[in-house]
Amino acid sequence: MLLTITASANEALSDATDLGYLLHKHPGRAQSFGVASGTAHVVYPDAGPARCTAALVLEVDPVALVRGRPGSGRRRSAPGGDGTLAQYVNDRPYAAGSLLAVALGQVFRTALAGRCDLRPDAAAAPLALEVTVPVVPCRGGADLAERLFAPLGWAVEADPLPLDEEFPEWGDSRYVALRLTGTVRLAEALNHLYVLLPVLDDAKHYWVAADEVDKLVRAGAGWLATHPERGLVTRRYLRRRHAFVRTALQQLAIERLADADDTDVDDVDNAVPVEEVTSAEEMTASENVTAGEGATTEDGTAGEAPDTEPGPLPLAKQRIAAVVDALRTAGASSVLDLGCGEGALLAALLADRSFTRVVGADVSYRALQVAARRLRLDRMPERTRDRLELVQTALTYRDARLAGFDAAVLMEVVEHVDPPRLPALEAAVFGAARPRTVVVTTPNVEWNVRYGLGPGNLRHRDHRFEWTREEFRAWADGVAQRHGYAVTVTGIGQDDEELGRPTQLGVFAR
Repeated sequence: MLLTITASANEALSDATDLGYLLHKHPGRAQSFGVASGTAHVVYPDAGPARCTAALVLEVDPVALVRGRPGSGRRRSAPGGDGTLAQYVNDRPYAAGSLLAVALGQVFRTALAGRCDLRPDAAAAPLALEVTVPVVPCRGGADLAERLFAPLGWAVEADPLPLDEEFPEWGDSRYVALRLTGTVRLAEALNHLYVLLPVLDDAKHYWVAADEVDKLVRAGAGWLATHPERGLVTRRYLRRRHAFVRTALQQLAIERLADADDTDVDDVDNAVPVEEVTSAEEMTASENVTAGEGATTEDGTAGEAPDTEPGPLPLAKQRIAAVVDALRTAGASSVLDLGCGEGALLAALLADRSFTRVVGADVSYRALQVAARRLRLDRMPERTRDRLELVQTALTYRDARLAGFDAAVLMEVVEHVDPPRLPALEAAVFGAARPRTVVVTTPNVEWNVRYGLGPGNLRHRDHRFEWTREEFRAWADGVAQRHGYAVTVTGIGQDDEELGRPTQLGVFAR
């Protein structure tokens, strides 16, 4: 069983022999590795500065496969057969399927992950690659290979192999000689092969368990969610185990939404650097402190603040303080921060020990990674860390993990949702998750004139809409009536007699 990967020198790879660094296999040595199905060898039949080829040769031990573990004989039966004869008469020694994919994953594990400390720039850059697999079982014909690999940027040559060269009238077999050429990151190329070789064969040599879902989603990260044949790939890879297929497709749908909505977290309008959020108490104490004419003093009376008073508190911090105050007033101890972004509200919630369970949920995996980094999750005291959980999910999908909380917060989130998707968000949050309290904040579009924005201009490029006070009130009243809540609508920020406040606040009590 043979697979070759050839790299040609380009801007990212000035010396093609650096392929050895990326694969973590030296071009000057032949190396062998014991794998579950036999022995895998890595050799370099061609290694020059302009062109370098690495070959993975898999020697299958069919007897060892048949023996397997006690009682596992049938699970390891050859694709399409479950009798004793099929264990010995099969295409395993030469046809590239799941056996080769598993060997690829074991031998090139680090390269699959895209890591190379010695040549990080080359590992992260697209390379001029050519992949050949002389014999690939392809249930669906050469056209299927084109449908699977072409959307990933490969030029595909899939030449059908005849059943018997001496008897051409017998026609073609179900095997093809596969050649792929393209400019692709090496890690992406390896992951494409790891997933799609078993899919072409439509069989696996081992039992498919629940952990295969995680393997598929991990190997398909960045490409499978948007692949036009993702349904076929998922069904075949998971051997049509319907529960697993459904779970995998749900996770891919979440990733697809994340790709569509993944704005730069540093540009989100409600972002407050976590480093600036010292405690909820500090923000609450200074919530209404402004400087200059018309300032509000701590006792709530209007007047001119002394020159020693702090300057105006940014609106984003005022929002956080108002939300925390609403949650305290509601007596919530377990809180969902839906659309948590980089985690500014999470930091304020963790600063208040009355919130014993805090969950940050976001559709963007990258945003959750940023939140974990900015919250210093790796250095957080264990007692605080035990109160926090980060969850990737789409707020327009029902998710059982979001049920059973005292309160949920949608802080500057609803305006990022396309209006036709608002009923889905409403059903997921108020209908399925159904917390006792829901706190919603959203911009007041009437206040935009104060920011110098003309009619039709929104505060942030990712906003799908912004409501007037009347529109927000109508939406809030409708949601409350449909789902058995009472709602109180107020505002956050400087009050204007004509325009109201810049941020609208709705507190829903079930």
